[in-house]
Amino acid sequence: MTHPITNLAELRASGWKSRSVKEEIRSNFIRALQSGEPLYPGIIGYEDTVIPEINIALLAGHDLLFLGEKGQAKSRLMRSLVRFLDPEIPYLDIPNSPVHEDPEKPITKAGKELLANTPPEKIPIAWWPRKERYAERLAPGTKFADIIGEIDPAKLASGTSLSAEEALHFGLIPRMHRGIFAMNEIPELDELIQVGLFNILEERDVQIRGYPIQFDLDVMILFSANPATYNRSGKVIPQLKDRIGSLIQTHYPRERDLGIQIIEQESGLSLEGEYPVLVPYFMKEIIEEISVQARKSKYVDQQSGVSARFAIANYRTMVSSARQRGIILNEKPAVPRISDLGHLPTSSLGKLELDLMGSNQMNEKQVLDAIIAEAIGVVFEEYVKDYGLEEIANIFSKGVKIEVGDMLPSAAYAERLKRVPKAWEIAFEVNPNESAAMRASCVEFVLAGLHATDRISRSTRFGKIVYET
Repeated sequence: MTHPITNLAELRASGWKSRSVKEEIRSNFIRALQSGEPLYPGIIGYEDTVIPEINIALLAGHDLLFLGEKGQAKSRLMRSLVRFLDPEIPYLDIPNSPVHEDPEKPITKAGKELLANTPPEKIPIAWWPRKERYAERLAPGTKFADIIGEIDPAKLASGTSLSAEEALHFGLIPRMHRGIFAMNEIPELDELIQVGLFNILEERDVQIRGYPIQFDLDVMILFSANPATYNRSGKVIPQLKDRIGSLIQTHYPRERDLGIQIIEQESGLSLEGEYPVLVPYFMKEIIEEISVQARKSKYVDQQSGVSARFAIANYRTMVSSARQRGIILNEKPAVPRISDLGHLPTSSLGKLELDLMGSNQMNEKQVLDAIIAEAIGVVFEEYVKDYGLEEIANIFSKGVKIEVGDMLPSAAYAERLKRVPKAWEIAFEVNPNESAAMRASCVEFVLAGLHATDRISRSTRFGKIVYET
């Protein structure tokens, strides 16, 4: 659809006023804050910590650094700031121009000459949509020319003078003039690029290879970094750190329930359909607790962190394992069990970085098994306090042996428990439901919990798990 305003005379008549990108963001942010609308949709667990700091930084007109370990929504937070830009802004419609010029404050020679020598009604105006005013770059492999610029040898070969502005190739930051530019993993940037960045942050201009012309850039710059590398001496030059307006410290969910909300929101799984899946809450708790325990484990490199993607991937694997069982055995709905966690190595290995000093020669699979057992034990102990499941452990002192597995039909669990029905009724209170699949999941949870807390023993053979005294 063609915009009704197509030239500078019409733009001026409309009452449009030029303003910087940070003024634009601040104005739209204030309007959103006044209205009470959600400021950062989809961001969970930062309401009292991270979000207030971002709000203040936006009001202050600062460039921002998001400092946190992997999987703490740093990139998502940076991208969310796009919503505080105008839906679209006007720019001078100059053929082959590398930047979207402010109609009243052009920064290039071509823009300035057009504004000075052409009647307003003859100056064409085009419109730049919000979604195109954000660019993001990952630091590793980035060169000076990529984000700042370089002399273009092709233009020199075509006869353009080295002293002419037209000989320059603009990098991403100049091309984001009047927009937002985000740089991920800033400590991985070459020192020369860091020098170029702090000049942009301090002077708001860009100089390419000593070229004498300075471009007065209007750009909001965002950064992300991991504390382990950002705080390491020599990784980020002090001048650049000094020029970043606000440092926003992110973190992992402070409560397990918040982590579960993130898992459910981000997993992208439908639990409905031809083969539905019903997930007991204790299984969601275990999946999130696995991440919690991994972040505490002496076997895991804590400087690397354990991403929220670790829990999300494990949740998808668990649900998919249950769904596979539902399809093969025609169980509807399928209910995830502890034995489904036997498939977590497929989604976990590679996401945990071991601490070579603390791992004591344990491999990644052994570390993961230990973490899963610890998580099951933590969640189980909470349920023991509420439901008094100690009584079930006493049954095993009389020689009871129970075999379970991820492909065992749910109905088979009832057969295995015929000798101890009264005690197991307590276990079913953990997740009240009469379905055989839900009861099978409760059985496995209690058995695994008893084992994780050293009340009974367990052996595994060919995918089958046997619990006994």
